[in-house]
Amino acid sequence: YHAAEHRAVRDDVALFDMTSMSKFLVQGPDAEAILNRLSGADVAVSPGRCVYTQWMNERGCVMADVTITRLAADRFQVVAAEAFHRRVATMLRRGIPDQARVFVTDVTSGLALISVQGPNSRRLLSELTTADLSNEAFPYLTAHEIDLHQARGLAVRMSFVGELGWELFVPTEFAVGVYDRLVEAGAAHGLAHAGMATLESTRTEAGRLDYGLDMENSDSPLEAGLKFAVDFDKPGGFVGRDALLAQYEQRPYRTRLVQFLLDDPEPLLHGEEPILLRGEPVGYLRSGAYGHTLGGAMGFGYVESADGVAGDLVRAGDFEIVVAGERCSARASLRSMYDPANERVRM
Repeated sequence: YHAAEHRAVRDDVALFDMTSMSKFLVQGPDAEAILNRLSGADVAVSPGRCVYTQWMNERGCVMADVTITRLAADRFQVVAAEAFHRRVATMLRRGIPDQARVFVTDVTSGLALISVQGPNSRRLLSELTTADLSNEAFPYLTAHEIDLHQARGLAVRMSFVGELGWELFVPTEFAVGVYDRLVEAGAAHGLAHAGMATLESTRTEAGRLDYGLDMENSDSPLEAGLKFAVDFDKPGGFVGRDALLAQYEQRPYRTRLVQFLLDDPEPLLHGEEPILLRGEPVGYLRSGAYGHTLGGAMGFGYVESADGVAGDLVRAGDFEIVVAGERCSARASLRSMYDPANERVRM
């Protein structure tokens, strides 16, 4: 069943119910400044643009992993994993000075989140909306409010699984109607319902990180390979900037998050397995899943070296993962092994 769901994501289209994700509206004249101070990336983008970013503490360690969509000049939507709802709410509350012209609304229960992912997602969604879903009108990492069957919702072109896809934020009272129509129309497009095991396997192949597993509050975004989500030069800086800048200037980092793929297709990985480099322990896996497209178990783990973990060490390394006491040889990469150029999300 898992393999069939995984193939649907890669070859056809799949539906994920992500309604449990935490959702907040941050509004007011000072909303941009407050969110930019919290975020490593620059959120001073035009309305309709989406930003993936991390919120750090003063030591430069990741405290939250969020996406921020600018809805208007003074209105933003912040989305985080369900397990970190209270943390994100607290960071927002503590990050807003008393005199700031900002207010936060928790809209988690008011919005269903239906994620439609896969090469056929555009064709399927075109049967529910009159909106133009082409690359020209609706590029990657943008958002539009669109009609969806008998509802209106915010459609965000974003993918955690590495495929063409949209996340649909639908008012709760209309969610069942939109879902029913998706299922009805999806029969002609190979629609499959996909669960969390498939979310894990597809996102692991595609190199997407799961906060709480692959990075947590002892890791920096630089160690996790997320330098692209950090803007050291944006006006006003951000919480943790000085610590991260000091780490950046001391490259190569002593610790780096590495993606692994076992050479043998039989063993499974679940996380916590030891990582060996030339027979010596250098870390352990943070997460594991089965990469049905790449043909073996995969995982993310941090590799540590006193001399720094550079690309040459990872590419040339003789890595093994210890699975139930047995050493299994593994490929290692600092880039996603599936679609490393990230082209499929822009189809």
